Amino acid sequence: MGGTAVYRVYIVEDDAVIASQIQRHIRSWGLDAVCAEDFQHILEEFRRIQPQVVLMDISLPFFNGYHWCQEIRKESKVPVVFLSSMSDNMNIVMAMNMGGDDFIAKPFDLNVLVAKLQAILRRCYDFSVQSPALTYGGVTLEPSEASLSYGGMTLELSRNEYRILLTLMERAGQVVSREKLMERLWETDSFVDENTLTVNIGRLRKKLESIGLSGFIVTRKGMGYALKAAEQ
Repeated sequence: MGGTAVYRVYIVEDDAVIASQIQRHIRSWGLDAVCAEDFQHILEEFRRIQPQVVLMDISLPFFNGYHWCQEIRKESKVPVVFLSSMSDNMNIVMAMNMGGDDFIAKPFDLNVLVAKLQAILRRCYDFSVQSPALTYGGVTLEPSEASLSYGGMTLELSRNEYRILLTLMERAGQVVSREKLMERLWETDSFVDENTLTVNIGRLRKKLESIGLSGFIVTRKGMGYALKAAEQ
């Protein structure tokens, strides 16, 4: 899998805690994300960063998100998704009229946010072509969909299940330590312990069994986990 993210998301959010949470989560899904720094010169930053999607808060210092969306629209058709706690109908209509492509009300679930971003990228940039699937032993992991397919059947994966399988498939044929897997989950969850990992591995194994992949993830005692290619 190519290490560098192709798609860049520009996060225009003046709450630094929220902005960094969004940035971390987006990056954990293999996208690039850059937070706005100079709220007086958003358009200049936009030109320099050249994002494929903009996440735009409405309430900003100096000028609001509507203003910046209009400025961006004068020179670019890049999708703009508004984020705001002001989610009454008037603000949603205004956001769309100002050139917005979607509106997500705060507080929002980070997984919903990423799903919307992926949908926009698929629609605008043929996202799936740019995100190569990983294949091992007849099993295909599709990063852009967070799904796994085998023998004509497809499994939807949770964020943690996807992260575990991605890590194992990137290192197919090797043993991956529990520490390494917990590190990977730590990128998307604020708290991950041994028990969290065990529970997630257990759920994932059950899901894999449901499509005929029992024994795909094997435990190497005292070392970690590895993948075992299904019998072809």
